[in-house]
Amino acid sequence: MRKVILRDRSHIFPFNEPARDLRVLNKKLYIHQGDVLDRVLAPEYVTEVREVDSLADIDGSRVETIAFRDNLFFDEPFLSEFIRRARGLGKACRVALSPDDSAIAKHALPLQRGIRRDGDVYVADLWYFPHGVESNVRRLVVDTEPHEMGYYHVPTHMSNAMGDLVYYVPTKAFCSIEHWVHTVTANIIFGIYAEGARLDREIEQSVGKNLRILWRAMLERRQVLACSEVVHIGRNCSIDPSVTIRGPSYIGDNVSIGPGAVVDVSYIGDNVDIGTGGQVMLSVVSDRCFLPFRASLFMSVMMANSMVAQNTCLQFCSVGRNTFIGAGNTFTDFNLVPGKPIKAMNRGRLEETGMPVLGGCVGHNCFIGSGMVVYPARAIESDVVLLASGERRVIDRTITYEDSDHFAIGEADAHRRWYPRGSGECRS
Repeated sequence: MRKVILRDRSHIFPFNEPARDLRVLNKKLYIHQGDVLDRVLAPEYVTEVREVDSLADIDGSRVETIAFRDNLFFDEPFLSEFIRRARGLGKACRVALSPDDSAIAKHALPLQRGIRRDGDVYVADLWYFPHGVESNVRRLVVDTEPHEMGYYHVPTHMSNAMGDLVYYVPTKAFCSIEHWVHTVTANIIFGIYAEGARLDREIEQSVGKNLRILWRAMLERRQVLACSEVVHIGRNCSIDPSVTIRGPSYIGDNVSIGPGAVVDVSYIGDNVDIGTGGQVMLSVVSDRCFLPFRASLFMSVMMANSMVAQNTCLQFCSVGRNTFIGAGNTFTDFNLVPGKPIKAMNRGRLEETGMPVLGGCVGHNCFIGSGMVVYPARAIESDVVLLASGERRVIDRTITYEDSDHFAIGEADAHRRWYPRGSGECRS
């Protein structure tokens, strides 16, 4: 089979790089796409890989071809279903999605343009050609089979009768990553939460699965959702006996987790350090990240080599690579104005995110000082340094590189050089 990758060159703010280079489930998106395709096609082989700007750039060779845009997130169940049915038809097919699919309508459509209305369905840039690229393509509707799952119960007297907050979690996931909010969607709702939805469905439908989990839990003397049937723990890990782990969870190699920590339905990469009392719930922590004591993540994603310091809590947030977030920061996630939807900047204007609760986003190579309060859906651009001060302690708008405190730091350093400590002139 020939694999054709359509390049999407647009950069995603605040990361300022294409979606293909952002991490989803601890892998760069283009690596995740390749791994999923390899598993779906095994034991077959991809004989040719090409990157093009459009289908028009593909030659007319009559060879079995799959083509997709490099900003798409899909999982193995979704791609398997699409290729199996397309091959069964023996016709050129393009993926289509039903407007009645609640996972797509509620979570995949906001803030993007890659999933487009075409008549009575939505279509996206994923094709299968049995005999080379051709113009006569039929639309093949794939159902994501969403599973309604709650994640918050908000007291009605505090939330304008909102009550339970739910996601429509696909058991066959597909979305287009075109905004930083989609990194939360792909990693959390369509990523680890989808793993939980598949486990729930398998437990409901399979007596064998129930018996395997129960037997393994009895052998290991663990609770059923903490046994190795639903929790993977890698090599050379140091995990305190008081740690609580609930699956489905994945913990990589060389991971250290301190006393009293909680890991609940999460993905932890390699060489991660979670300190005493840390909490990682429904989150993705990529390779070489560090969470010291009492740092907490809820439905958030951290890309590689980043740190969230003590007493900082991130909820529904996305953090880029090589970023430091200092102690005691608060990323708020709920709009206190009744009836007002949460909006985020998208292509120069505010658009509804479709999320009833949403945190913020910090780009790559950022350094965020202690004691900040960040309003919902605000983003901080890559390479920014922010220091709390009397004038700036609340982040109520998107922060660009021009707003960075680099210059303030430079002036402070110059002041220290000209007026050293003890001279009577230094006020820094």
